[in-house]
Amino acid sequence: MLDVRRMQVLRAVVSSGSVTAAAADLGYTPSAVSQQITALEKQAGTALLERVGRGVRPTAAGLLVAEYADAIGRQVAEAETALADLRAGRTGRLTVRYFTTAGASLVAPAVARLRAEHPRVRVELKLIDPEDPLPDVKEGRADLALVVRAPESTELEGVRLVHLLDDPYRAVLPKGHRLARRRVLDLAELAQEPWVGSEWPGPCLDAQLDACAAAGFRPGFVVESGDYVTAQGFVAAGLGVSLVPRLGLGARHPDVVIREVRGPEPVRAIYAAVRETAPSQPALRTLLDALRDTARQG
Repeated sequence: MLDVRRMQVLRAVVSSGSVTAAAADLGYTPSAVSQQITALEKQAGTALLERVGRGVRPTAAGLLVAEYADAIGRQVAEAETALADLRAGRTGRLTVRYFTTAGASLVAPAVARLRAEHPRVRVELKLIDPEDPLPDVKEGRADLALVVRAPESTELEGVRLVHLLDDPYRAVLPKGHRLARRRVLDLAELAQEPWVGSEWPGPCLDAQLDACAAAGFRPGFVVESGDYVTAQGFVAAGLGVSLVPRLGLGARHPDVVIREVRGPEPVRAIYAAVRETAPSQPALRTLLDALRDTARQG
């Protein structure tokens, strides 16, 4: 195998036309350059230089090796530039996992800011609902994931949770419902109502069930939808009432009313999850800051 450093010494000799000139350019002694060339010729199994008067010129093999050394030198310089850009956050890639209702309200504005500040960083966005994205974060397949956890959640091993916002649930009632004229409802007032499910089993549904338990009842679900728009359609048809988080109310059905809930107010906590041992990335810091700012503005 040819030694890359010795190849660069040969390249200097070929470029300058003499061992002495190459030694001066490289800061070596002429004998050190000659030794490097001799060692390289042993590795190549053929002569790489031949004497011409007081100078030297490359053999066909020497010219070939020098050309490859030149290409390697350019690639090394390009690699150093690319690495510097990556360290500074000018280039790179971020892989982000998110769930549906966080997309338009949180992720889109944050990614827009990231692209404005780091235009050469590529962002890969993947919808994960209803999968758990934390294994992807912990094992390095994702740089950041948005997750819902109970407000009292602690950080998981290998994953740091950054709290973004608490997303309160709102009561969704059919127009003409007996409680529709009220601006704020006590959660217990919905205890005897038929319920339309809006969540898949998991932390979001747990937030609803925990609040109902604190109010002294368990909701009686007559329909399971797992989708906020579909749940509103069932409510509009008069099949029951539902709870939908504020971020999930972007598209409101014309035949439902939305009311605040208290006693207690159901809330789901939204976090950004990042790997604890992830190397420092300026673009990732920018994305986290953008998510925090967007959450505060919301």
